[in-house]
Amino acid sequence: MASSRTRERVAQGHPCFGGNRHKNGRIHLAVAPRCNITCGYCDRRHDCAHETRPGVTSRLLTPTEALAQVRDVMARSDYGPIIKVIGIAGPGDPLANEETFETFRLVQREFPELLFCLSSNGLVLPDRIGELADINLHSLTVTINAVDPEVGARIYRQVCYRGRVTTGREGAGILIRNQFEGMRLAAERGMVVKVNTVLIPGVNEGQIPLIAEKVSEAGAFLMNVMPIIPQAAFAHVPRPTGEQLEQVRRANEGTIAQFRGCQQCRADAIGLIGGCADSKAAVKDDVRRSGQW
Repeated sequence: MASSRTRERVAQGHPCFGGNRHKNGRIHLAVAPRCNITCGYCDRRHDCAHETRPGVTSRLLTPTEALAQVRDVMARSDYGPIIKVIGIAGPGDPLANEETFETFRLVQREFPELLFCLSSNGLVLPDRIGELADINLHSLTVTINAVDPEVGARIYRQVCYRGRVTTGREGAGILIRNQFEGMRLAAERGMVVKVNTVLIPGVNEGQIPLIAEKVSEAGAFLMNVMPIIPQAAFAHVPRPTGEQLEQVRRANEGTIAQFRGCQQCRADAIGLIGGCADSKAAVKDDVRRSGQW
C-alpha cells in the first residue's frame, strides 16, 4: 500500500486526488497515441479551441519535445510555481505506448520534485506494473465502467490483448480481470490509485455500487464518477445532470471517497483545472515560444 507520506503528497498536491485545484496545476503530456481497446463513447476525430474532453490533443509530442515543453512551462513565472503534477493521459492508452515510459524517465531526471501520474484503461496494467514501479509513479487512475462482462460488452467494442483481438463478453472479461488485478498490484507497489467510472444512463448505473465495493477492496484511494459525453456509439444517450451525478456519489461515498472536481480534461491540458490554459488556443499562445506548436 502507498506510504502515508506518498498518500499525503498526492492528496495535498494533486488536484485530481483532492489537492487544492485553485492553487495546484498540472501538465498533461500528449505522447501516447496508440490504444488497445475500443470504447463505445470514444471519438478522438475532432479538436477545437474550446473543446475539453479526454482523448483530445492538438499535437502529439515526442518524449524529447515533451521534456522541452515541461522546461518551458516550469520556467514561466505564471505557470512554474503552480505546476505540481506531470501526467500522461493519452490521447490513447499510455501503457500501450513506449513513449510514456521514456517521457517519464526524461522528465524525472530534471524535475524529480514533481508528482508523476498516469491514466489508463488498465488492460495491460498487470504486465507493466513493474515498469511503473521502476519509474517511481506516484499516482494512477484506472477507468473501470463495469464489473459484469455482459455490461462491459455493451461498452467496449473490442479488446486487443497480447496480440489477440476479442469482442463481446470475452473481451470485456479480459479487460475487467486485468483492471482489478492491476489495481491491486499498483496499490501493493505503493501507488495511490483513483478509479474513474463513466456513468452511462441505461447501461451501467447498477454496476457503480459493485465497482465502488471492489475497487475499495483492491486498495483504491478515491472514486470519480464522470458523466458520459454523448458521442460515437453513445451519441444518443443523455448526459447525466449534476443532480444525478451527485445522487450516485452520495450513494457510494460510504464505500469509497468520491471526487467531485473533475473537468474531464484534454490530453494536452496545462495549468489549473478549469482554468483558461485548459483551452487549446490559450495553451498554444502561451507556450508558442518553446517551438512545440
